Amino acid sequence: MSRRTADLPPLKGLPHLFREMRYNEFFRQGLGLLLIPLYALLANPTSISFAIGCAIALIGMLVRLYASGFIMKNKQLATNGPYSIVRHPLYTGNLLLMIGFTFACGQWWALLVSAAFWWFYYPSAIEYEDRKLHAIFGDAWEAWSGTVPAVIPRGLRVKDGGHWSFETSWKQNYEAVIVVYTIFWLVYLARLIA
Repeated sequence: MSRRTADLPPLKGLPHLFREMRYNEFFRQGLGLLLIPLYALLANPTSISFAIGCAIALIGMLVRLYASGFIMKNKQLATNGPYSIVRHPLYTGNLLLMIGFTFACGQWWALLVSAAFWWFYYPSAIEYEDRKLHAIFGDAWEAWSGTVPAVIPRGLRVKDGGHWSFETSWKQNYEAVIVVYTIFWLVYLARLIA
């Protein structure tokens, strides 16, 4: 049993295996990173599908970049900046990246793969993060989470306070890796358009 499921009711057999797979962060992140080159290598983009997908993917990358500069994981409850409009803006950015690459590759099957991937991994990731943050921050988390949706914002009005930190984003949360990775695969896809 992983640390992410240790405080959940015990399961046995296939239900246990299924739950452990869903809560496994390494598989979620690794598979998510592998989907992008899979989509790119099997792509047949049109200029329109690429333009739409590229715009969405770049917005997702920027959402992640913005969010990663506010978060001090497990040390301070981030409630300002992007965390004032969604509880998990990094996941919002991931969703936009996935939608973007799904469109940019120009393959219909990518939509099914992306939807299955999101459904399989992200509800459990969100549940775990909420459970962990509640355990760490208690009443402050309850007050904040009661008014802020998980991933899809109700509006785009960002609460003032806090500040974005380059050092936090790039040196502590390693967001430069995602920026370079995203740009590399978008450039690769752009070169496929004749």
